[in-house]
Amino acid sequence: MTLSLNCSLRRIVLSVVAIVLVTACTSKAKEAALPDGSRVLALGDSLTQGAGVKPEQAWPDLLARKTGWAVVNGGVNGDTSEAALRRLPSLLERHNPSLVLVTLGGNDMLRHIPRQQTVANVEQILAEIRAHGAEPVLLATPNPSLMGAVFQHLSAPDFYRKLAESQQVLLIEDAIAEVISDPQLKGDPLRPNAAGHEILSEKIFKELKSAGFAGQKTEKKPAKAGL
Repeated sequence: MTLSLNCSLRRIVLSVVAIVLVTACTSKAKEAALPDGSRVLALGDSLTQGAGVKPEQAWPDLLARKTGWAVVNGGVNGDTSEAALRRLPSLLERHNPSLVLVTLGGNDMLRHIPRQQTVANVEQILAEIRAHGAEPVLLATPNPSLMGAVFQHLSAPDFYRKLAESQQVLLIEDAIAEVISDPQLKGDPLRPNAAGHEILSEKIFKELKSAGFAGQKTEKKPAKAGL
């Protein structure tokens, strides 16, 4: 009986050790926090540009105030993933960012661009960012859905999650979808109003803080990002 008890205890101990080892292997270490003044590029379309609101009301400017980073707003109204890929090298060369927040895909979906083409473009964007020595972060854009808008429950297509997993990149999956699912936070059917950008900036900040990129929240005067 003693031998049986010892064997049982040994099995329990080995199981606990195995669980600890698996957890340690699969847990991703937090990123190093970017200091004040760090150059950050927000690459995207009108959701990033802040169409319909003042430049200082758009989420990149608001994020800069929360972090003290110099956030360059690289959003262009109507931009597709292909168009953003073409202009990315000059943006990287000009601004030399430490972090790039990629918010693309919405216009691809609206224009019915083949999904595999969007995925290939975004993969190339992530690769070029890393080749330049910066860290990419992917923000998912919700699928433009009439039913989702009616029922106030838009969601991002699963290719963003698959991309993030295959490319080992941080994904902020629900922030944009949650904001533009709320009619009170939209300036038009597709884009946030000023209140929506404020909430979106807070959601993005929390995700970046959880990943380790951002430190404690402090409303600071943002560093000058340049043009």
